[in-house]
Amino acid sequence: MSGKIVAGALAPHPPHLVYAENPEQNEPKAECGWETLRWGYESLRQNLNQIDHDVLIVHSPHWRTQTSTHFSGVSRLKSLSVDPVFPNLFRYNYDMKVDVELAEAMYEETKAAGLPAEMMRNKNFRVDYGSIVSLHMVSPTWQKPVVVVSSQGGAQYYNIHVMQDLMTALGEATRKAIESCGRKAILLASHSLSHRHFVEEPDIPEDMSKEHIYNHGQYIWDMKMIELMKQGKMKEFIDILPDFTEMTEAETHGGGLIWMMSAMGFPSTPAKVHAYGTVIGTGNAVVEWQA
Repeated sequence: MSGKIVAGALAPHPPHLVYAENPEQNEPKAECGWETLRWGYESLRQNLNQIDHDVLIVHSPHWRTQTSTHFSGVSRLKSLSVDPVFPNLFRYNYDMKVDVELAEAMYEETKAAGLPAEMMRNKNFRVDYGSIVSLHMVSPTWQKPVVVVSSQGGAQYYNIHVMQDLMTALGEATRKAIESCGRKAILLASHSLSHRHFVEEPDIPEDMSKEHIYNHGQYIWDMKMIELMKQGKMKEFIDILPDFTEMTEAETHGGGLIWMMSAMGFPSTPAKVHAYGTVIGTGNAVVEWQA
């Protein structure tokens, strides 16, 4: 039976969101914080829980591999993830099941497309916090298996235009693998929009009186890109993405959103924007596309 992509989401990964949720897996505890984004994730979860799906596939800029894409190839990954910048907020004990069969198919399709690829088979591999945060915020029960995909450094090693071409091809390979394996998959692009951020943390991290966008220019760029999503103009979005990435230091440089849009055939239907909010000055949007 042919599989298909049933939904995709822009799923930002500030560790602050997990910290503020106070799940049992995370050691630090918060009073509150970043409610707009957390409630946006609640709305997204409600929608995704109504869709029949088998697996979550996440592409994160914080599992960075230099010139090839890597896929998780171990059936169970369990460890403690500590954020290198915010160890006071994120010390998370994760335990995830991996759909290795689908990961292998994605690897084979990626190689068949002429792209460099590797399978990650280290049982002691520590999953990056970006993937963990996005997966937790979308599915905090961790009931579905996952596939974790690295972001290869095409934007830095070559340039952002080459990266876009590579991620477009990776998206097409991902779709073929999902179809051949008969999976109903939800794709997650794990990153913020604008990413200039503060360099000092308030004494109380969840003090929302200290939270705002880094600067107005960054905010204007974010609003421009969100409006294109809401209008279903993803081709135009991709065309101006290099300028947006350069002007706002956006995490779109990792290619996750392009990968997801390519896999979904660059949808022209309007996206559902569940929330926009700032975390340490960065712009974050929780956005949904249903296939």
